Amino acid sequence: MARSFAMLGRMTFPETAPYDHGTLDTGDGNLVHWEVCGNPGGKPAVVVHGGPGSGAGPSWRRYFDPARYRVVLFDQRGCGRSTPSAGEATTDLATNTTHHLMADMEQLREHLGIAKWLVFGGSWGATLGLAYAQAHPDRVSEVVLFSIATTSRAEVDWITEGVGGHFPEAWAEFRDAARPGEGERLVDAYARLLADPDPAVREEAARNWCRWEDTHVRAPGARLPESFGGSRYADPAFRMTFARLVTHYWRHAAWLEDGQLLRGASELGKIPGVLITGGQDLSSPPDPARALADRWPGCELLAIDDAGHGLSHADMGAAAQDALDRFARS
Repeated sequence: MARSFAMLGRMTFPETAPYDHGTLDTGDGNLVHWEVCGNPGGKPAVVVHGGPGSGAGPSWRRYFDPARYRVVLFDQRGCGRSTPSAGEATTDLATNTTHHLMADMEQLREHLGIAKWLVFGGSWGATLGLAYAQAHPDRVSEVVLFSIATTSRAEVDWITEGVGGHFPEAWAEFRDAARPGEGERLVDAYARLLADPDPAVREEAARNWCRWEDTHVRAPGARLPESFGGSRYADPAFRMTFARLVTHYWRHAAWLEDGQLLRGASELGKIPGVLITGGQDLSSPPDPARALADRWPGCELLAIDDAGHGLSHADMGAAAQDALDRFARS
């Protein structure tokens, strides 16, 4: 089912402080940071942040009614407050894969004594959220995802190369800075530079990668960034962590078989789902969301025609909060 939203004018809830937090030893030397906020007796929900590498910032809490939800947030391996940081050149990423993150989620659920939880996420978080729900459907009560990505090879090639047609000058700079070899994909070229023994080479690669990220997430017609300014990428540690993890996951297509998440959508029929997509989203175009909705009997597709990537558009945020409110009442 698909429908469009008009201006809802909804505001997010006040930001609430966690009432519990800790670090979970998930193996391979990883300590995953987690926190819980809202009502200890409320409906359990888990936030699956984007990136990979963005971390679960406090703004996520504001989409949940704190009187009705018990909200679990965690920083995925290698980012945020989890350790070791992927931003450190010495951090081995061999045990940082989609399958490791799904196992971390299961370990955290068991650690907190939760039988089932609602899965809420966006962008890369949509990929991880879908993969988790398909692997553990008996542990998921509902799914709410936005800016839908399945991290297929085709999607990665689009976001690193194809979408360059919308930003030709910025993309030419992004491509030229990578100095790709003959037949080398840009995502592979950047992963190579981010593993270079020279810190200056790694820093330049992280800066160029994040500048491109800051470009394509903007809706068409938006002013392109001249510098990071107040952007989260102004933090050198954040942008190195982000760039290293994104290239790591993207070049491996999230360690998922081509079309795996689309094929698995039919197995989610008993799980209510809401997929929210922006019609002007160049980073995560609407096609994967439509394809998933067609294969998922219990899914509702919400199209926000003039919205881009993420929840900054008022109607995107309102649609997400509306879905969460409805599931809290059900």
